[in-house]
Amino acid sequence: MKAIIVGGGIGGLTTALMLRARGIDCELFEQSESIRELGVGINTLPHAIRELAGIGLLDRLDEVAIRTAELFYLTRHGQQVWHEKRGLDAGHEVPQFSIHRGRLQAVIHRAVLERLGSDAVHTGSRLGAFAQDEGGVSAYFFDRSGAHTHTARGDVLIGADGIHSKVRQTLFPEEGPPCWNGLMLWRGAADWPAFLTGRSMIIAGGLNAKAVAYPIAEGSSPASRLTNWAVLVKVGDGTTPPPRREDWSRLGKPEELMPHVAGFSIPQVDFAALVRATPEFWEYPCCDRDPLPHWSSGRVTLLGDAAHPMYPVGSNGASQAILDARSLADALARSEHPRQALVAYERQRLPMTAEIVASNRRGGPEGVIDAVEQLAPQGFTDVDAVLNYEAREAIVRGYAARAGFAARVVARQ
Repeated sequence: MKAIIVGGGIGGLTTALMLRARGIDCELFEQSESIRELGVGINTLPHAIRELAGIGLLDRLDEVAIRTAELFYLTRHGQQVWHEKRGLDAGHEVPQFSIHRGRLQAVIHRAVLERLGSDAVHTGSRLGAFAQDEGGVSAYFFDRSGAHTHTARGDVLIGADGIHSKVRQTLFPEEGPPCWNGLMLWRGAADWPAFLTGRSMIIAGGLNAKAVAYPIAEGSSPASRLTNWAVLVKVGDGTTPPPRREDWSRLGKPEELMPHVAGFSIPQVDFAALVRATPEFWEYPCCDRDPLPHWSSGRVTLLGDAAHPMYPVGSNGASQAILDARSLADALARSEHPRQALVAYERQRLPMTAEIVASNRRGGPEGVIDAVEQLAPQGFTDVDAVLNYEAREAIVRGYAARAGFAARVVARQ
């Protein structure tokens, strides 16, 4: 069996490693000229790290990431709504990592080159079209000038090519652009004095106005960390189309961002100073897509953001792509026919990810902040008098169970 993977992001690269571990041949095609360390900070949750540890990447991740120890949910005024341990400190068998997205991708990419060889990875290769027949699927790739570069032949084609997926567009030509809820996300990272444990994550504010800070790597001194920050603010009503695709990752402007930053108070870290200390940062519209009725058509399927793009809530996007990769590789390894495998993969993963997409639209686990802020918009003296512990726990733990990273769920799998 041979698979054609379209997309060299975290999902596509992890899929290549998972297939290799099961003796399945594959080729990967990425439209960018090189696979570069792009992006800022993300969190990878224990259920996903367990899968990466299973293919021998835990030590390499430890070299470039921070083992997250705890998470605080605060109101935008800085009052604590929820606190919990994370990763090993919460009883998981593997860590939760806070990491630069590009460094995570680089760790996986390096392993792909070592295990599959450089000939299995083709950059500068944009998918133009694909066609399937009874014997397999053919995919046609082109460079930026439009010149044909490769024709790949395989048993299955896996679209891991992101929210603007060409594979998804081909399978669902009438779908239209991504859904924009009017939220704009600014993200950056700077070397900054360590706060709290040096492995702590803070989220302040609810879905319509939120500030986030957490370390993603060691800093320039033992007392500092490369600290990721994010600001998410509702700037539209969600009825207009998202910004042009060309504007999805543009440099942010301090004069546009800083008035929003002034609306947050975070006692544990001087958030405004952290943002001002960042030489450059980026702006992204907060988009997802409606869940699909199916991901697969014959020998072709979707994975990661191509299958289930979701709002950046609950630290879950990259983690779900990694889980997709494991599920799909297992299905291909144990099925008698590729089509049978894609059906089994879709049945396992589509319902869960559709539920996460819907939950993220409602605020996910961070909805506990919204619930408290709605009940006490001017603050409180006793959070339990506003919303009791059991009600707050139900919001946070319910999401963890649905997303598959509650400690007891991970241990049971």
